[in-house]
Amino acid sequence: MLDKVDVLIIGSGASGAAVAWSLAETKMRIVCLEQGDWMKPSDFPSNGKDYEARLYGDFATSPNIRKRKSDYPINDDNSPIKVVNFNAVGGSTVMYTAHYPRLHPSDFRVKSLDGVADDWPVDYATLEPFFAENDRMMGVSGMAGDPAYPSHQPPMPPLPLGKSGQTMARAMNKLGWHWWPSDTTIATTEYDGRAPCINLGHCTPACAQGAKASTDITYWPHAIRAGVELRTNCRVSRIETGPDGMARGVLYFDKDGVEVFQPAEVVIVAANGVGTPRLLLNSASGKNPNGLANSSGLVGKNLMFHPWANIYGYVPEAMDGHRGPPLCLWSQEFYETDLSRGFVRGYNLQFNRGIGVASEAVQTTSVGLVPWGSGHHDGFRRLMGRRMSVGCCTEDLPEEHNRVTLDPVLKDGNGIPAPKIDYTISENTRLMTDHAVARGKEILAAAGAVDVGVIRPVAYGGWHLLGTARMGEDPARSVVNPWGRCHDVKNLFIVDGSIFVTSGGVNPTSTIQALALYIADQMKQRLATLFD
Repeated sequence: MLDKVDVLIIGSGASGAAVAWSLAETKMRIVCLEQGDWMKPSDFPSNGKDYEARLYGDFATSPNIRKRKSDYPINDDNSPIKVVNFNAVGGSTVMYTAHYPRLHPSDFRVKSLDGVADDWPVDYATLEPFFAENDRMMGVSGMAGDPAYPSHQPPMPPLPLGKSGQTMARAMNKLGWHWWPSDTTIATTEYDGRAPCINLGHCTPACAQGAKASTDITYWPHAIRAGVELRTNCRVSRIETGPDGMARGVLYFDKDGVEVFQPAEVVIVAANGVGTPRLLLNSASGKNPNGLANSSGLVGKNLMFHPWANIYGYVPEAMDGHRGPPLCLWSQEFYETDLSRGFVRGYNLQFNRGIGVASEAVQTTSVGLVPWGSGHHDGFRRLMGRRMSVGCCTEDLPEEHNRVTLDPVLKDGNGIPAPKIDYTISENTRLMTDHAVARGKEILAAAGAVDVGVIRPVAYGGWHLLGTARMGEDPARSVVNPWGRCHDVKNLFIVDGSIFVTSGGVNPTSTIQALALYIADQMKQRLATLFD
């Protein structure tokens, strides 16, 4: 049997890396188990001419398409939105677009302000120093002064708007609507050993140059130098508990498929809003027949995806094409509740550059914008490099019937039950999306775009996996307490997006990492009484 460690972290992505780095200063023995491996930038698609084709193969966003050895299958047949994630050192930060908004102060007070869902047991002001710390560690580029947010100063200047951004900004000015340069984790100057972006245009699925801040090149080098051990190709199957109800360690399969028990004083789960409930449910025992830390019955429930819509069109003048990071500005014009719109809460608009040549050919041909036959090339030339699009990130309110359970048949390569997703888009979100699509069309019209089309929902848009082990004061209405400790198991902590109480209407990575740093800080302050 392996020696007991002080802290065992499950998952090396956005939150696992942050909590590992923060706790390293305690000099405890910390081990992180990651089911994937280190990624080699030389293997990323952008190193070859077939980079777009690989988006449909080994670098697809969906694990069900990708089917890498480190992936696990997901039964999402009963959901219009498919789960997209990535399993490697750095987790889904290897794949993300590096768009980096924070939740708004109002997002933590939804019940008080709008009478729906629940308030969080923490607020923006509590998390603000951890947002700032995370901005420094990840290397955020942006511009201070956005009136949609409390004042903060990103450590690097914003991405250039380019032709695409300037065109969309002028359209927003015509309409009199808010816009601002996006906060991103793409370097615009040399930063902590990373060179600035050179506009390869391959932020998704992976940045071969290292300008994009995935945690394998930000948090993990610092954490490892501080003494944290990171073990790769270790797929955790169960958290084991003792007679006292405390977690005593985990069972995992190593790279050779051998089952290993790793004992630990403290277990921290950072496996995302689908992986975490899957693990807790699979850790059922005689004492916990419905899954570990599940006396509330809420483990796996209240899954929130952020249903996306995308409105696209083609402007007369050639733009940047797919060169440069895909996102350069956002709008929070419709973020806060206005009941005259017919729904509560709101959404974020983000503006995208074009897509690659092959992707453009597939999409324009499939919807009939480019004909087959003699007019094909001329039709394609008319559109290539002129695409503009507006992405709508809609707030997804928690509903218990949206859930993650264990599939009774489907299993991964080690025989662990796969997660099963049951999810429907709410009426409130449908009305919100109607409103967002209409506004997107207005923006494109103001930009002079034609051949406007809409994709709703974006089927492979399940990037944001939230709410399935929510935090709260009341053990009957939540899984973890206000500082991430499970109500039922006092040496078990959760730090990923599953602890979100509500989803907000923006990409969640910045807030996930701020929460992880906050929980780590709370643990450090309470080391002498951590299990009281």
